[in-house]
Amino acid sequence: MTRISPRHPRYRSLVTRARLGAASRSHLVVPEGLIAHGRGEAFDYFLGERSTRSARTAERIAAQWLAVARHPVLSVNGNVAALAAAEIRALQRARPGLVVEVNLFHRTPARVRSVVRVLQRAGVVGVLGERATGRIPHLPSDRARAERDGILRADLCVVPLEDGDRALAMRRMGKRVISIDLNPLSRTSQVANLPIVDELTRALRAITRGLRSRRRRPFTGRFDPVDRRALLAVARREMASRLTRGLRRDRRPSSVRRYVPRPAREIARPTRRTP
Repeated sequence: MTRISPRHPRYRSLVTRARLGAASRSHLVVPEGLIAHGRGEAFDYFLGERSTRSARTAERIAAQWLAVARHPVLSVNGNVAALAAAEIRALQRARPGLVVEVNLFHRTPARVRSVVRVLQRAGVVGVLGERATGRIPHLPSDRARAERDGILRADLCVVPLEDGDRALAMRRMGKRVISIDLNPLSRTSQVANLPIVDELTRALRAITRGLRSRRRRPFTGRFDPVDRRALLAVARREMASRLTRGLRRDRRPSSVRRYVPRPAREIARPTRRTP
């Protein structure tokens, strides 16, 4: 991987890009996954590349939901495995019994095996997905393929970097869905029972901390209620507020001529029409 100076102001973002680039060269991540990451990264700029108050609230509720779920499952695709295998292992340790299942849109047996190996090398145990014997109803893509002891049995599914079709299909099956998506306008965020608008690794670490804290503050035995529309509305306002603050800091130019070099002004000057 290209050496990146820790002094760079966007060090973490550049390291993430480099990891995804390396994963794409090994075919763990498909080119479409790189496009999806770039879209999410743009929304992270709006958040200031930090977890907002609404995200921290959603992550605390996610920890409580995972603690009380009977059969929670974390769905993993190529991007998630490339970026957060260590965080997934930490989450699995904090929540014994958490099932991890590989589920891919661009699915081949070789890619599934590759994702499983990356997770196993990180210490994730009991990874499912290689023997998908069932299907999620009313879903035409390969993402419908799932294991009966995994997603098909789950009462709660955590779906990072998800596509909206599958999130909606799982909702229709009666499953609770926790999404992790930086875009509050995505269909996944819109249909999830609990949308978390945050970067993947930040969100997983926060949920893990929440699960570990239950030793000091035990959770209730039922799913805490949540207003998902209110969470998304607050996330959108947080993005808008940061953009507005940035605009206020900008100085309004007193004259366009002051900021446009002379040659450019001459080029832009309208020419007279000849009769």
